[in-house]
Amino acid sequence: MKKILLFSSCVLLSLSLFAQEDPKPVKKKEVISLANRNGDHFMVQLGLTSLAGKPDTIVTGGLSKSINVYLMMDYPFKTNPHMSMAFGPGIASDQIGFDKTNVGIKDLTTTLRFTDVSDTNHFKKTKLATVWLEAPIEFRYSKDPLGKGFKFAVGVKVGTLLNAHVKNKDLVNKSNSSINSYVVKEYSKKFFNTNRLSVQGRVGYGHFSIFANYSLTPLLKDGKGPVMRPFSVGLTMSGI
Repeated sequence: MKKILLFSSCVLLSLSLFAQEDPKPVKKKEVISLANRNGDHFMVQLGLTSLAGKPDTIVTGGLSKSINVYLMMDYPFKTNPHMSMAFGPGIASDQIGFDKTNVGIKDLTTTLRFTDVSDTNHFKKTKLATVWLEAPIEFRYSKDPLGKGFKFAVGVKVGTLLNAHVKNKDLVNKSNSSINSYVVKEYSKKFFNTNRLSVQGRVGYGHFSIFANYSLTPLLKDGKGPVMRPFSVGLTMSGI
């Protein structure tokens, strides 16, 4: 009986000692400080632009480009600092070049006419420029929450037309010999959609990324000309 009691006491004592051992510490979730995070608040985009849906009768030429500047507010997700939403105002401009084509932005016609003037006097350089006030909204992902690694973003942009004009430069004859060197600008928004909705995507590393924009809204109003949608591809430089 004494042996049984002694054995039971040893067992109880051993269990008591094991119970008093400190449990293994629970590994805490790493907290990432975003105090010095680069939120890509200021973005500058330089891109090449074209017109989707442009008929073969309209001849573009020269360097067609887009220049966009945005000031974005970036809000990281509380549950995942790698992801965020961003939005803010900006100015976007598209400049489409044309070759030996008169763009009748001021003509008293019901449609915007693109007239081939290769067999007569014409301007050596013709550009159609539009300037937009835009508000982009982006979903962003960054592998490095501090903004120094791989990242991508997708979103939409809502814009309103501020200005539309055609710039003609240097009058030449049909043989491209100079007649006179001067610049003519003509302004009118009557043929153009004054609001537009675009989709945008970006992918890059650090302060640089490649972007692509596509306008879901046609450039011209219904019945005012060909159904053409601007799109652009280029480089985004961001920081702050």
